[in-house]
Amino acid sequence: MPNEKTDAVADMVGQWRRQRPDLDASPMLVVGRLFRLADGFDRELRPPFAEAGLGNGDFDVLAALRRSGEPFALSAGDLSRTVLVTTGAITKRVDRLEAKGLVARSVADEDARGRQISLTRKGKDLTDRLMGVHLANQARLLEPLTAAERKTLAGLLAKLAASAE
Repeated sequence: MPNEKTDAVADMVGQWRRQRPDLDASPMLVVGRLFRLADGFDRELRPPFAEAGLGNGDFDVLAALRRSGEPFALSAGDLSRTVLVTTGAITKRVDRLEAKGLVARSVADEDARGRQISLTRKGKDLTDRLMGVHLANQARLLEPLTAAERKTLAGLLAKLAASAE
């Protein structure tokens, strides 16, 4: 991993310090790096999903259903809250996944107007396979950090996430 003296974000901060010494550009050292890492991680993590024919966000739906436990079914509203996208986005994703035979829609038991989305056997098998690949890729991306550094970073990110909610 580049150190603070050689990475592009540190270069930008140095430029701002020279051009606008009255501004504290140091938050960019964290926020700018988080954005760059998020973009890079996304590029690194996406290929297995694309190879499986999944569009952006499709795996999020499959994973949410899988981790919900038996019977691996949620309402569109629950999926929307879990995946943090609109119900319209969920509908589009479910349409794609249903066309591939990975999920199925059924009438909700508690409300005949509502629909339950559930994993099919094919969807569960694909999700289980891809989850192993996904976690291995995430571990690979974090290899430059020691276990202690990963734990510290996870705690710091949790603190930031909690303050943003």
